[in-house]
Amino acid sequence: MHLQFLGTGAGTPSRERNVTSIALDLQGVRNATWLFDCGEGTQHQILRTPIKTGKIEKIFITHLHGDHIFGLPGLLTSRSMNGSLKPLTIYGPVGIKTFVENTLSLSGSWVTFPLEIVEIGAREVCNDEHFRVTAWLMSHPVECYGYRIDEHDKPGALDAARLMAHGVPAGPYFYDLKHGHSVMLDDGRTLNGWDYVGESVKGRSLAIFGDTAPTAAAQQLAADVDVMVHEATLEIAMEEKANSRGHSTTAQAAQMAQESGAKRLIITHLSSRYLRHDSERLLAECRAVFAATEMAHDFAIFQL
Repeated sequence: MHLQFLGTGAGTPSRERNVTSIALDLQGVRNATWLFDCGEGTQHQILRTPIKTGKIEKIFITHLHGDHIFGLPGLLTSRSMNGSLKPLTIYGPVGIKTFVENTLSLSGSWVTFPLEIVEIGAREVCNDEHFRVTAWLMSHPVECYGYRIDEHDKPGALDAARLMAHGVPAGPYFYDLKHGHSVMLDDGRTLNGWDYVGESVKGRSLAIFGDTAPTAAAQQLAADVDVMVHEATLEIAMEEKANSRGHSTTAQAAQMAQESGAKRLIITHLSSRYLRHDSERLLAECRAVFAATEMAHDFAIFQL
């Protein structure tokens, strides 16, 4: 799996950063992509990547500020015009359903694929065979959420050599035993799969924050995650301005990563006042607090 940042700017697009959208490519797990936020121009950014809109399975919206949702109508209608028939689910705060449906209706637009829009609260958002996603309320002027994605633990390796030594032929029995099932062999013996499976492999974990000032919820949202994605809208010297508008500074994002026990921090959502030559200075402010910090730029890819 990997993250690809389609937009890493805050508020308005700049020459160097588009507004917010992050793609989570689920390669290695299943052939699908999830989006987190969909700011204006997201579909244009996608055209410069290998991402296929028809493979976008879920879109998680953190909040309803325009720099996080104004790209949705265009993406949805283009996905439809490109002939995709695969279902798509959008998750977001109360109001996201009205926004999407009214925009499509007033513009005389529609979609040809099954579209489900789920308005969420601070709770479990979805849970399938591979992942559990939970939402946590952030500190922002409008209702805003951060998302935690936990991959389910994977079964350990099957001890095939030991099974074959016990006279169990390779084939359907191996599949059942691998999944912990009990099987009865042709000779009448019953085997318990868990007796032949090694320790489970812990799944990966990821926290993607919405816009937020420092909040106690961060420690729960990102507790011990492998990767934490957090906004760093402004530099240390502008803390008062950042917090008064529901945002965090570089150092505050790093502090949240340290306190939550995250293994890695990726900062994004930088003010358009910052240019490329400011990057090292802003990154240094984070690394002075939390060394394992990286900065996202548009189209950057981070392996998970």
